[in-house]
Amino acid sequence: MDSFRNQVTKVFWISAVIILLLVLFGAFAPDLFELAAGKAFDFTTYAFGWFYLLSVLLFVIFCLFLAFSKYGRIRLGGDDDRPEYSFFTWIGMLFSAGFGIGLVFWGIAEPMSHFFTPPTVGTEAMTNEAARTAMRYSFFHWGVSQWSVFTMVGLAIAYFQFRKKEDGLISTTLKPVIPKRIYGQPFKDTIDIIAVIATVMGVATSLGLGILQINGGLNAAFGIANSGTIQIVILLVMTALFIISSSTGIDKGIRYLSNLNLTLALLLMLFVFFTGPTVFILNSFTLGLGDYLSNFITMSLRLTPYAGGTWIRDWTIFYWAWAIAWSPFVGAFIARVSRGRTIKEFVIGVLMVPPLIALLWIAVFGGTALHFDLFSGTGIAQAVNQDVTSALFNTFDLLPFPLLTSLFSILLIFTFLITSADSATYILGVMTARGVINPSLVARIIWGILIGAIAGVLLVSSGLAGLQTASLVSALPFTIILFLMGAALLKLLSKEVIPKKKTKL
Repeated sequence: MDSFRNQVTKVFWISAVIILLLVLFGAFAPDLFELAAGKAFDFTTYAFGWFYLLSVLLFVIFCLFLAFSKYGRIRLGGDDDRPEYSFFTWIGMLFSAGFGIGLVFWGIAEPMSHFFTPPTVGTEAMTNEAARTAMRYSFFHWGVSQWSVFTMVGLAIAYFQFRKKEDGLISTTLKPVIPKRIYGQPFKDTIDIIAVIATVMGVATSLGLGILQINGGLNAAFGIANSGTIQIVILLVMTALFIISSSTGIDKGIRYLSNLNLTLALLLMLFVFFTGPTVFILNSFTLGLGDYLSNFITMSLRLTPYAGGTWIRDWTIFYWAWAIAWSPFVGAFIARVSRGRTIKEFVIGVLMVPPLIALLWIAVFGGTALHFDLFSGTGIAQAVNQDVTSALFNTFDLLPFPLLTSLFSILLIFTFLITSADSATYILGVMTARGVINPSLVARIIWGILIGAIAGVLLVSSGLAGLQTASLVSALPFTIILFLMGAALLKLLSKEVIPKKKTKL
């Protein structure tokens, strides 16, 4: 408790009050809250959609530039530091904290949604061409663009925290490019409060949505009703488990869960790969990868000012806004587990490996569902259009051992949610305790209880959608912060003494 008292700051209290007010609004007036949040989000994505698209493409280019320039040899830490975690454990942590739960949810649902409602004008729904387009855009949304945002934040924080021995706060990374007359405590606190609010709202809504999917899986497997009571029971069990995991620290709870998550995910993917249409999956992956790479620039900058429509806003811009709003948490966590790696290792590991796993996952699961609909007329796309949570379990019904695979996937979703929430409580502890690398256990437990309580209140009141939409509004100011972080990082890197290349004998 003493460490909590010593670490707690105004950022903690102000963030907690603002979040409480937003949750009360969402709980007691969910329709009004969702309407107001929706209006704000619609305006920002309509007026600044072009800005999101250009920004994310520039982030990809910037990250690749740093990796393959002379700066790539700079180590995130001292010159003699080496990585704390093995490559498999490190990737498991990235995968679990960054997007694992979203991929399980959307790995089938997204390609089938695009198959049912094609993203391009003139493409007939539920045809071969629609399937190819669906796979291309699913690859695009889960590829390097989304991860460039996490790479930007993680790289900046890791550089300042481990190379420059500063604290692990978002605000600290802006210091080199903000005039001294502005860069005071009020400015720092404001930036960090924005980061905390975006993190809490994003994690709480993801927790709530994951619980809805678990309830849907239990309904599909055992006929357990979709009800608020069941969802609250799931939430209570999950909250207790991630608080217990959080109390063990990164080197035990998060580390072991991350390894478990990645192992379970790979096993499930291999099962579907070998029991599903294996050759079709391989062909779909190869063609989808080619389409993704050859159309990358076109998709990155695609808008429809002449044709109208909201598909780009509903999907691509929504994804980019979600990644940016989520980036304070994911980036800070990635930074924490990346000490000792070079900038090149960091960028390749974060920007390339998780997206590759994602593309393989989409090809295996989405490709299997597309094959069933195209050649067996199974109607998965129509079912997904009615209920997006049904995608995974409807597909399992067409494969061997549907009950076992459904149970396995529910366990995977459960462990992913626990790991994400566990990681979030750690990062929130860091953000609200002056950036210390080991925040107090009391702070982590408080944030764990608050996240669980927020998700529970909003599940009961049906206010999750409003909170999710509201969290995305923070993406616009945070995009500007990302540019400032990049400028600050480049400014300091230009003053570094670059290690010499190792020559091969």
